[in-house]
Amino acid sequence: MYVAVGSQNPVKVAAVERVVPAASVAAVGVDSGVSEQPRGREATVTGARNRAEAALSSADADYGVGIEGGVTEREHPAGLWLVMWAAVTDGSETAFGAGPSIRLPEAVATRVKSGEELGPVLDDRLGRQALGEQEGAVGVYTAGRVSRTDALADAVAGAFGPFLGDGRSVAEG
Repeated sequence: MYVAVGSQNPVKVAAVERVVPAASVAAVGVDSGVSEQPRGREATVTGARNRAEAALSSADADYGVGIEGGVTEREHPAGLWLVMWAAVTDGSETAFGAGPSIRLPEAVATRVKSGEELGPVLDDRLGRQALGEQEGAVGVYTAGRVSRTDALADAVAGAFGPFLGDGRSVAEG
């Protein structure tokens, strides 16, 4: 099985490799078609779908995978939340999976709501660089108990599930 991942982020590639360890996985730099900081579930899911489709069309792969992290405002429980979505396509069907959601602290949420991107905000607050290519926000806010790779692998597994084993018959386009 050959899988094209619509990102060159090593954490996203590692998440896919964890879910389909026997596959040959290639990183393909593609555009998400949404803002650098997707806001809302719809934009985040759209970015994942766009990445999956672009990855598949740019490589002679069996599957294209798109992974997108975003933020969304929720009323119950209130706050700005980190969200993660993955999409997997074989060219005729596309399936989705979500990773965990984590409420962002108000100091971070305020900056993100004002238009800044989450990754650079956390890099600034923590004195770090490229946190999104390491443990990510989820790693920070779970004190390392869940890494970004762990969280994204959950989303990828949910999206890949319908294409693997008995789940194949339930994939939606």
